[in-house]
Amino acid sequence: MTSYLLAGGGTAGHVNPLLALADLIRAQEPDAEVLVLGTREGLEARLVPERGYELAFIARLPFPRRPNAAALKFPARFAGAVREVRELIRSRGIDVVVGFGGYAAAPAYRAAKAENIPYVIHEANAKPGMANKLGARNTNFVAVTFPGTPIAGARVTGMPLRPEITGLDRAGLRASAREHFGLDPERRTLLVTGGSLGARAINHGISSAAADLTAAGVQVLHVWGGLTELEDPGVPGYSVIPYCDRMDLAFAACDLAVSRAGSTTVSELAGLGVPAVLVPYSHGNGEQRFNAASVVSAGGALLVEDTELTPVWVRETLIPLLGDETRLADMSARARSAGSLDGTERLLEMVREALAG
Repeated sequence: MTSYLLAGGGTAGHVNPLLALADLIRAQEPDAEVLVLGTREGLEARLVPERGYELAFIARLPFPRRPNAAALKFPARFAGAVREVRELIRSRGIDVVVGFGGYAAAPAYRAAKAENIPYVIHEANAKPGMANKLGARNTNFVAVTFPGTPIAGARVTGMPLRPEITGLDRAGLRASAREHFGLDPERRTLLVTGGSLGARAINHGISSAAADLTAAGVQVLHVWGGLTELEDPGVPGYSVIPYCDRMDLAFAACDLAVSRAGSTTVSELAGLGVPAVLVPYSHGNGEQRFNAASVVSAGGALLVEDTELTPVWVRETLIPLLGDETRLADMSARARSAGSLDGTERLLEMVREALAG
């Protein structure tokens, strides 16, 4: 029996691939022990127990970015966190650590090295985070989602994705998926989403041209999100919902998606062959632009800035694209060539390679 410690969390981009790997381990190795290491503040605190996995907590320790009182205290606090994880590894008989970045990952990597057990890193973003960049210096087992991710020796495995996505029959479910959302099963469909929290530029940029889209024969499924106010343009054929807990069906329903470029979303769209307009989040460290690069370069998606999302752009670019069935089919094939749906299996193969070594 193998005991796995999966470390990471904070955001959905870390938690979702962690859970995808956990589910595959559980499916293939029913007698395996899977323990997750995370923080009380991250999404893992809710999502991991909901999925039925045991969660061990560690203190949230941000890397210091500037010299201050927190920076002076960091070395001792980090050493304490490493000791906690080492004790956990010994007490639970952990055989391998798999980290996905985030606050829990860095001490887990250091503890695995100190306990002389293998550890594997998965980096979701094309621009890697600090925990994974530092951890990669002491392991030969680094998996990345996107080609060109700047970590020496890394291998492209793709993104671990949930079974609802990897087993999705888009064509077969298209009509029923549209009916699920109250849409016309025969009408060309645009999906608009800024992720679970929404994206103001996408929301207002597309909804401001609602009448133009529907007049062109397009129906819209717009997932508005949680942080921006809900403003339904009130146009027949333009359906606004605040959240979507069946994004698999949303992907099946659409002919084209307008979306932010988070690593999981880009991977799901590309793997499924959904033509897309990707609008990278302009703040933070700019990783969304890098996440989009491979599928945009392949011709499976367009890259558009927040400031370009105007009614004029919708009329001159988006509506003609939605009406061009040949181009959409070509974009679908090109997107699929840049994506994959077997990232979970490939990551588990690397984990088993680390165990065997």
